[in-house]
Amino acid sequence: MILSSYTKEFTYNIKLAIPVITALLGHTFIQLADNIMVGQLGTASLAAISLGNSFFWVAMAIGIGFSTAITPLIAETDGEKNIHKGREVFIHGLYSCFFLGFILFICLFVTQPLLYKMGQPAAVVGMAYDYLFWVAVSLLPLLIFQSLKQFSDGLSYTKPSMYASLLANLINLILNYVLIFGNWGAPEMGIEGAAIGTMISRFLALIFMVIYLLIDPKFTPYLKGLSFSKVEMILFKKMFKIGLPSAAIMFFEITFFTCCIWMSGLLGKNPQAANQIALNLSTITYMFAMGLSVVAMIRVGNQKGKRDFIELRRVAISVFLLIFMFDILFCFIFIFFHQDLPWIYLDSKNIIDSSDVFSVVKLSSNLLLISAFFQISDGIQSVVIGALRGLQDVNLPALITFISYGLIGFPISYSFGIKFEYGVVGIWIGLLVGLTFSSIFLLMRFQYLTKKLINNNLFV
Repeated sequence: MILSSYTKEFTYNIKLAIPVITALLGHTFIQLADNIMVGQLGTASLAAISLGNSFFWVAMAIGIGFSTAITPLIAETDGEKNIHKGREVFIHGLYSCFFLGFILFICLFVTQPLLYKMGQPAAVVGMAYDYLFWVAVSLLPLLIFQSLKQFSDGLSYTKPSMYASLLANLINLILNYVLIFGNWGAPEMGIEGAAIGTMISRFLALIFMVIYLLIDPKFTPYLKGLSFSKVEMILFKKMFKIGLPSAAIMFFEITFFTCCIWMSGLLGKNPQAANQIALNLSTITYMFAMGLSVVAMIRVGNQKGKRDFIELRRVAISVFLLIFMFDILFCFIFIFFHQDLPWIYLDSKNIIDSSDVFSVVKLSSNLLLISAFFQISDGIQSVVIGALRGLQDVNLPALITFISYGLIGFPISYSFGIKFEYGVVGIWIGLLVGLTFSSIFLLMRFQYLTKKLINNNLFV
């Protein structure tokens, strides 16, 4: 009977989550399409995408992490039925994401030459340099898109970003076919063509999202009489108070994974390519956790606006149970198919690089076994973070992620992978340990905070 009080929420949770997951998978499949198509050019090209993205992901993590502050604030105003307040959050969120996107692009442009000073394989660095520039340009449309997406998600309208991502996906596939391989009379640009295709698709996704919000009557009350001339520093401060720790949370996790990319690069192009394959496949399954994290953020934010903390705890736990079930499934898939999945990315008929290809497949299949076991901890920590964001509790979770990844996971990755020479497998053992500690600590924080809110509310 107790379990049914949670499982009865599954239908609504999934209804909210499917468009979010589809939109997130849209971004991921853009990377997947790049990896699969570029993988046909050889392992060095695949490693170059891995290296270029390692810089981009850090900047993207900061931007997207910050933008998540918009969703709980909008969800809270929705719970309060306060359209004026929601309109103000939307305006300030749009401003914040625009300027942050521009600043992050400048940071990537300035740090781009560092690629040559990281001890990475020479054959990889030159290609990664060109790739990084174009994906850095795509940060601006991506973050403006995120501000619109978070606004729509906060109102529990999760479909617009799904449609936009599906459109971007289709365009990116076409552009990859044309620009990477030089089809239809276009120049053959290799991985630089993949980056340009990604950039164009993100601009078009933004344009689609703007048009959708303007013509859908659901958003009319919020967009009607919208004024960008009036800004309130108090609201900016509130947004930054939530946004900066939220960005830090995502930054610590992405930086942890990025450091693993860099460490695998120190081992050579094959370990780096294997890391990229396993990481890309793990990212696809992680999008389910990210989607349900948004659901937790929306539903918890709504209940916070209503000040119904008993219901808040119940709906949050229902999301935790749902991601646990998904991740058990993903765990078994990775275990049973760990030897087959790497071949999606590589050409078994590549005679020239055959020894490299089989080496990468063997390494990445081992990494997928490790990934199978951190599916659960990675999924749970992501969804609990979403629930805590909905509560606008972000400072202590940021500290928890820093400790779990920076003080526990990273030293283990470095020690096992580099110092004790277990290679890329040792690096991924550190990932497993760091994510496990993070999920345990964050669950403890949620348990403590919600019980405290319920008890305090009972005596008000």
